[in-house]
Amino acid sequence: MNENTEAATRVVVVGAGMVAHRFVESVLSNTEGAVLITVIGDEGRHPYDRVGLTGYFSGSTPAELTLDRAVFDDERVTLIADERVVRIDRRTHTVVTRTRQAIAYDTLVLATGSYAARVAVDGADLPGCFVYRTLDDVQELRRFVQHRSAELGRPLRGAVIGGGLLGLEAAGALQGLDVDCTVVQSSDRLMSAQLDLAGGGMLRRLIEARGISVRTESRTTRIDPDESGAVTALEFQDGSFQRADVVIFTVGVRPRDELARNAQLDVHPRGGVLIDDRCRTSDPTILAIGEVANFDGRSVGLVAPGYAMAEVAATRLLGGDATFPGYDESAKLKLSGVDVASFGDAFAQTPNALDVVYADPVAGVYKKLVLSDDAQTLLGGILVGDAAAYGSLRPLVGARLGADPVAYLMPEGGVEAPGGALPDEAVVCSCSNVTAGRIRQAVHEEGCMDAGAVKACTKAGATCGSCVLMVKKVVGQELTKLGQTVSNALCEHFDMSRRQLFDAVRVSELTTFSTVIERFGRGRGCDICKPALASILSVLVGAHVLDGENATLQDTNDHVMANMQKDGTYSVVPRMPGGEVTPAGLVVIGQVAEDFGLYTKLTGGQRIDMFGARLEQLPLIWQRLVDAGFESGQAYGKSLRTVKSCVGSTWCRYGVLDSVGMAVRLELRYRGLRAPHKLKIGVSGCARECAEARGKDVGVIATETGWNMYVGGNGGFTPRHAELLESDLSDDELIQAIDRFFMYYIRTADRLQRTAPWCEELDGGLAGLKEVIFDDSLGICGDLDAAMARHVDNYEDEWAATLRDPQKLKRFESFVNAAETPDPSLAYVATRGQLRPATAEEREAGGVMIAGTTLEVRR
Repeated sequence: MNENTEAATRVVVVGAGMVAHRFVESVLSNTEGAVLITVIGDEGRHPYDRVGLTGYFSGSTPAELTLDRAVFDDERVTLIADERVVRIDRRTHTVVTRTRQAIAYDTLVLATGSYAARVAVDGADLPGCFVYRTLDDVQELRRFVQHRSAELGRPLRGAVIGGGLLGLEAAGALQGLDVDCTVVQSSDRLMSAQLDLAGGGMLRRLIEARGISVRTESRTTRIDPDESGAVTALEFQDGSFQRADVVIFTVGVRPRDELARNAQLDVHPRGGVLIDDRCRTSDPTILAIGEVANFDGRSVGLVAPGYAMAEVAATRLLGGDATFPGYDESAKLKLSGVDVASFGDAFAQTPNALDVVYADPVAGVYKKLVLSDDAQTLLGGILVGDAAAYGSLRPLVGARLGADPVAYLMPEGGVEAPGGALPDEAVVCSCSNVTAGRIRQAVHEEGCMDAGAVKACTKAGATCGSCVLMVKKVVGQELTKLGQTVSNALCEHFDMSRRQLFDAVRVSELTTFSTVIERFGRGRGCDICKPALASILSVLVGAHVLDGENATLQDTNDHVMANMQKDGTYSVVPRMPGGEVTPAGLVVIGQVAEDFGLYTKLTGGQRIDMFGARLEQLPLIWQRLVDAGFESGQAYGKSLRTVKSCVGSTWCRYGVLDSVGMAVRLELRYRGLRAPHKLKIGVSGCARECAEARGKDVGVIATETGWNMYVGGNGGFTPRHAELLESDLSDDELIQAIDRFFMYYIRTADRLQRTAPWCEELDGGLAGLKEVIFDDSLGICGDLDAAMARHVDNYEDEWAATLRDPQKLKRFESFVNAAETPDPSLAYVATRGQLRPATAEEREAGGVMIAGTTLEVRR
């Protein structure tokens, strides 16, 4: 114990959560003076990562969730766990605990947090009803699900009441426990505190694509028990009901301010201890931080403002000058396969604010930036379906963008967003309020040579992790200035690049994400490394995309092997190699489209796309297509999409080689080949180039003496012409060259990198690539040939395999809208003899077809 114990400042912290931990950590790191800190927590464990609580269901142990224990190893700190303060005696400056201990303080810090609320309805306390707040809550939830499902002899049906951030994470946890889950939201959209109506609608489609059902504008009025007294159903205000064996309440939190009320501190009528910008309560010797504190009339249940309060309180305690700037309510959803973020003034409440919106319903993407009235300053934004720009945009709130805002919204492959340095004052990590300037200081003055060291030094990226990529970018820029080598790590969970990870998995022969991250990584993974590793395992292992834990790694469309459309339905795209299809095949497709009321269109890839299929209809449709000999066209995957061809020498008087025959051969060879990004091939039968082959990743053009092979082309926002790699190849030489090109690309490309930029970045450029493929300059052609041979030998149609597997088919069951009762929100109008989704104006005007009813054609 410190020799100056009698003169030490006695600090008592009531609460042992994340914010209390941050406060103690901040005090200790900023002073070596005489301070004695007693932390009193009512849970029987050290503080843990409540933000990462859902990770418990994907394998994280309580020990892995525990925050840095070194804080409590300091001789100045005492942790009293499994204890509760029952009274504050402001007159004597003591707190009294449940076991009648009286602990004196000079400064008291209230960090009691909040408690999870339940809907005030009959049955809310029945067995099977849970909140989602503590480690004890999630451990008890898992035990209940395992016991109850064994007791009933079937998977359970679950309901999450509350469709906010936590509710969606809870739904993902239930799904991970093999519970058929429905999210029940009282408002008109999910995450209504963070998303506008359009963003909420897009999120709903993404969530439903994961197999999680959603009910909006549904108020629960009662929870019914079964004969044993356990939960069996929810009743709603409109008279409908929902079967459920387990219910989780995520309807918000309430500040735990009873100690403050009893001590007659000033408390807000709606809850929370009133504080000023120095975190002082109405008693200057008592501070309040985190969710129990009410600043400017609000208490907010997010960790970032709690951490900011902790830093302010610690600085003030040590005699420094700091003030709480107000609430930063930026948020990012942590649910694999569902990318959502909201930041700043997302609802454009600033006077004269402007919106810039990008929406791609086919890809399931909605992005909005809110700008000042001169369109120069970023005020906030919403990102759904693709939140990759969150780390770059969040630090720029309040700053001038310095470029066309559209550049920040375009998808990968589009306009490059400006990559200049952030201003020092830009907040990179909102959870810990770490600025770009602080990160630069850590690199230049404190010797941090990578993002991990910066994270340990500054806490940037230590909480939710959404800023990790931006932290890496800032660190990389500073290391480059210092002449240091910059890390090319895939993400914070893997120090390897995608290329290195591919080789590591190949050599180690590991077959699952969990074994790979255990050996080569750390943590629980993220939305960057999970899909990337799913693609790697698909190539090296060849397992079905929905087998085992691989199913949890996939992007949204891969979860149901179909592309989601703007109205929440899906498209069905059977493979038509080279655009060739028999009359009998056309009849089958026409009959399927007619029977299921699907909109049909010929695509640019020379196949037929059928739109408007509901989730539960997908297996029915595919069964008929598979029976007729069709396969999945994999329009949903990062894989080979199409091989486009002209009619070639078979019919055309100008054709010099059989382009259709070659296109069919190529498509059947590379079907199902997963890659860092989508792949397209074009085959033209002569130099007239009717198949537009030079706009493809691989272009093949016939000459009088053989095939010319072009590589590295693509369309999109930044079109690139493919460049000639080799001329006058025979059939077999061409196929061998494409084999090696694709497999070399798959092994070495970065995550989501198209072949065009990959070719540009290769050492030696196109000449170096030619040496690898034709001269075997790296000595790897044998490996590349063998890898492609394994792919060809092991190919199996994903939909045919799914139809044979009852477990895989479960994800296509509809739990809200049965097949005979279609979703009434699906409305259509007739256009050119087919149905298309109705616009909002058309819905209001009436005369639309509601799914499952008779069409009234609009004139």
